[in-house]
Amino acid sequence: MGLFRSVQAVTGASGDGPVDWDAVAEASKASTDPGSLDLPADVREAYAADVRDARTRVRDVAAVDFDVPETIEIQNRHHWIDANIGTFRRVMDPLGEQVGMLPGFARVANTASMSVALSFLGDNVLGQYDPLLLADGSDHALYFVHPNIGRVASMLDVSEPRFRRWIAFHEVAHAAEFGAAPWLSEKLESDLQTAIDALGEGHIDRDALTALDTTMTAVEGYAELIMDRAFDDEYADLRRKLDERRSGRGPIARLVRRLLGLGMKRRQYERGKHFFESVADERGIEGASEVWAREENLPTDAEIDDPAAWLRRVQ
Repeated sequence: MGLFRSVQAVTGASGDGPVDWDAVAEASKASTDPGSLDLPADVREAYAADVRDARTRVRDVAAVDFDVPETIEIQNRHHWIDANIGTFRRVMDPLGEQVGMLPGFARVANTASMSVALSFLGDNVLGQYDPLLLADGSDHALYFVHPNIGRVASMLDVSEPRFRRWIAFHEVAHAAEFGAAPWLSEKLESDLQTAIDALGEGHIDRDALTALDTTMTAVEGYAELIMDRAFDDEYADLRRKLDERRSGRGPIARLVRRLLGLGMKRRQYERGKHFFESVADERGIEGASEVWAREENLPTDAEIDDPAAWLRRVQ
């Protein structure tokens, strides 16, 4: 029944924009089990305690001043889809004029693509720090997709509370970056808007895309470093099992991840973490945190792979 509703919603896509977002919401949720949020009070409090503890530990370890977002939600998969449709829409809607010669057909194809993407991500995202890019006057937000955390912890045969806490440390590390660098959201928004404007004019701005990739590599790499250094328990088994799970996915899941650019995200983790580990080995965590002191301190794409060059430039 869910698959039928999903296909029906996509093929009935309508409207004037490149994507029928109402149809995306209906289709992606029809093909995704929302999961249960019937949580006892002590589990909800444990999420809050994990975030508080992570904030304290990350502040101490990274020596940066920040706070966690006002919006912290324990979500099911449908909640996550609803929360992220706004982000996808802010990126896609300016491309309306690029729908093409057959706008009706393109709208159906775009709607189907967005539905598949949000359904897949909604079924796999564990936690998310959301800077709400391109959103006017919105605070940042922090989400935990509880059904996915519970399912993956069971699949990995690890303690759910310990796994949940590890995820919290990673997402709070992202909050530390954006809190320590008020200019970071503006830079990402500017580069993203430049890339969107270029696509809207029918060409690709590779400089803007490289800038986005380089900044996100730094963002992901720093969070990986801080999560590992600040987490107050052993974590080697968690990382090993999670990496094994990623590499052990079936062919369809690997194809979807490739189409969604998630392989590139993994590369960002790896390149960024190597950069920050090298810098921290030379100058400590406080030295690595200098990346966020000002925009000029961001590593270039070349410096990501040559940390010594960044160290020479940023004294």
